[in-house]
Amino acid sequence: MSAALSLPSAAPRPPVLASGDAAWQGRAMFLLSLRARGVFDTNVLRAMELVPRDLFAPRRFADLARSEVALPLACGQTMTGPASVAAMLVALDVRPGQRVLEVGTGSGYVAALLARMGAEVVSVERHAILADSAALRLTAAGLAEAVTVVVGDGLAAGAGDERFDRILLNGSVFAMPPALTSRLSVGGRAVGALASGLGPVLATVTRKPDGALATQRGTVLRIAPLVEARNPKAAGPSETEA
Repeated sequence: MSAALSLPSAAPRPPVLASGDAAWQGRAMFLLSLRARGVFDTNVLRAMELVPRDLFAPRRFADLARSEVALPLACGQTMTGPASVAAMLVALDVRPGQRVLEVGTGSGYVAALLARMGAEVVSVERHAILADSAALRLTAAGLAEAVTVVVGDGLAAGAGDERFDRILLNGSVFAMPPALTSRLSVGGRAVGALASGLGPVLATVTRKPDGALATQRGTVLRIAPLVEARNPKAAGPSETEA
């Protein structure tokens, strides 16, 4: 894993956020739409209420931030739709004080949600331009102390040996990488999506007390592939992110 990211001096212009009754109505509609899609976990819903997706969405798409759509980011990445994000967070079952490794920072939105749920987050992003922007937006949201953004390839073998209570992959893979599952603490879990004939399927891998791994598959997700980079800082477009 790479060294901690240093923030550039110039911040991107934040989107103009709604205020007053319009903001309240927008949040209420957003939460109702998640409930309509089967999201009932109060911790996840509370975090998604407190973290404005508008702040992390590209400015030109801020009006779509509360819609159930994936939004384009720089470097050919996408910001995963809210329902898929919520489904992964429910499966992750984060508890306050837990250490979480996130692979694929993207916009920083999911890292912000994890922080609001009380986690200590290390978020790895292979595109430096996205890492820079995400770190600045996390600072604007007041969450910089809870999230460490690093530039690197979180899927690569030898990326690090630090143990985590939870690991979140913001994208689909053909199999859970051993380089990641080996970093799970006993009782820990890794959540991502596994490619299948039906599309990406939610997958939860849990490390049992005897060290064995158990995999549980869930619903189909609308999420793009997570791709390993040969050179994280010079990587071309992939198709992932949060």
